[in-house]
Amino acid sequence: MARGEANQPKIHYKGKADDFVVFVDDIKTAENWKTDKTIPLAQVVSSFKIFITHKHGAQGSFDGASKATLENEFGTSDEDAVIKQIIEKGTLQEYEFPERTGTKNDNMGTRVGH
Repeated sequence: MARGEANQPKIHYKGKADDFVVFVDDIKTAENWKTDKTIPLAQVVSSFKIFITHKHGAQGSFDGASKATLENEFGTSDEDAVIKQIIEKGTLQEYEFPERTGTKNDNMGTRVGH
């Protein structure tokens, strides 16, 4: 795996006005949570943050969803309730963070001041 490259599972929910994304720790746990609500939500989601993609689907740029946006789409601004709806009704996907490019250490092997 290249430096900085990582896979992060997410759940995409296509709403009426916007697309929403929640990042999860792993797809299997998220799937299990749908049928077993005794699994703590904290073991399912990577963070209790809801993102919007400005109608660019699951691959758009991610911005934090405002409480007003959540209220308009889900009828509540309670983030836990919205996250639960997104997990239940959304589509699970893998998201690959791009690798970082560039040299690791420009000074490697260079003697300075000798």
